[in-house]
Amino acid sequence: MTSPPSLLSLKNGGSLPLARVPELDYDGFAATLRAEVEGGGRVAAYFAAPDQGEGLALYALLARDWKEDLVPLRTRLGSRFASLTPACPQLHLFEREIAEQFGVLPEGHPWFKPLRFHPVRRGRDPWERNQQGLPVCGDMPYYRVEGEEVHEVAVGPVHAGVIEPGHFRFQCHGERVMHLEISLGYQHRGIEEQLSGGPHPATLYRMETVAGDTSIGHASAYCMVLEALADLQISPRAAALRAIALELERLANHVGDIGALAGDVGFLPTASFCGRIRGDYLNLSAELCGSRFGRGQVRPGGCGFDLDEARAAAILERLKAIERDTRGATELFFDTPSALARMEGTGTVSVADAEALGLVGMAARACGLARDVRLHHPHGAYAGSFDDCIIEESGDVFARASIRRREIHSSLAWLKQALASLPAGQARREVPPAAPQSLAVALVEGWRGELVHVGLTDASGRFSRYKIVDPSFHNWSGLAMALRNEQISDFPLCNKSFNLSYCGFDL
Repeated sequence: MTSPPSLLSLKNGGSLPLARVPELDYDGFAATLRAEVEGGGRVAAYFAAPDQGEGLALYALLARDWKEDLVPLRTRLGSRFASLTPACPQLHLFEREIAEQFGVLPEGHPWFKPLRFHPVRRGRDPWERNQQGLPVCGDMPYYRVEGEEVHEVAVGPVHAGVIEPGHFRFQCHGERVMHLEISLGYQHRGIEEQLSGGPHPATLYRMETVAGDTSIGHASAYCMVLEALADLQISPRAAALRAIALELERLANHVGDIGALAGDVGFLPTASFCGRIRGDYLNLSAELCGSRFGRGQVRPGGCGFDLDEARAAAILERLKAIERDTRGATELFFDTPSALARMEGTGTVSVADAEALGLVGMAARACGLARDVRLHHPHGAYAGSFDDCIIEESGDVFARASIRRREIHSSLAWLKQALASLPAGQARREVPPAAPQSLAVALVEGWRGELVHVGLTDASGRFSRYKIVDPSFHNWSGLAMALRNEQISDFPLCNKSFNLSYCGFDL
């Protein structure tokens, strides 16, 4: 096949029949993808799906932020295909994922190794682990630097504290880190596979636990996919209630992270204050729906719980005191020279590396890249009401902390306005059946960054493939780059400045 004369585009929260998605031969697909990326586009999602029981279809979803649109592309894969990672580094994890899920081989991939340690259920095992094709968790070739006085430091996968497992392998010369390799996938849950054939009664609950600290974000993206497939527009009131819940989720996590960063540099006043204040924001989420993590609030067709005037006024009143405490705790931290000295110039990621790796969210904005779904792909209550993409340019721990501080102020202002002017109308509408043989996409700016959900339906309107891209999938590579030429003792601080999700990666 030859390339179509023009690319098809759709907006965030849109859908189209699968038959309309341009299908190119692989060379044309690769050339089009490279041209779009070189022209300023980026890869939002990249995945394979069984193609009517024969072979594989490969899909790319390209985000053109400056045009506020998304471009879907499609091609077919055999058992081997030429890797595009050398020309487009942001594909490096996506191609490894496709190989592991479907047993196809990206020839020429520069760093081909396991991603999540789960058995391949289709085709040959590209890793050739053993005759049974069973994974050996953590058994993979690690990059090593050889030389006099070079040593290796292994951290994890079991860590102190209640966190998921992840392995960090440092190549060091003295205290200086020459290379960090991050190995995840120890708790691969197979969520995407469980979504096939859905929606099921448990589907929404799985979405709320893709990354537990982003329950509102992932539930919102999933509901947007269902509503796009059903050609349903939720009410302005429901859209506002969803955005309010999402901003409360953002505030709780940003405040918690600033407190954790303060703890990592030994600045205990802000560390203790923010721990309590985070709980105040979580309690406001519980005021909305009874759950501190917002579970139960976002539902297909709108929201599970409405908000009357009296409760909205009460939340606004409580927000005044919480905002005062938030500003006091954060400004105390940012006004302390000894705290700033630990963050400035530490864990720097260049804008060139951030762009090449496809970083999103806070990690991208801290490097000077203007990437925010609320601005570039607005949907729902954000359309026409959000014009403040906050960026920093130093790309270091300070920049990532400062992004959080400034977004706290922005979210508080937006939230107060939304609570004071809730539109009238119903909180939830009935969702019609999903369109058959269609593709729907949803982007949501979660507190870490861009969440991407893509749903494909079969002839009966059930999911034949459901793809989730958590921002952590893009951004773990940024953490590895942040440690280049840093002191190994700075790893905890750098790690916390990204605060990425293990479970959001281990889908």
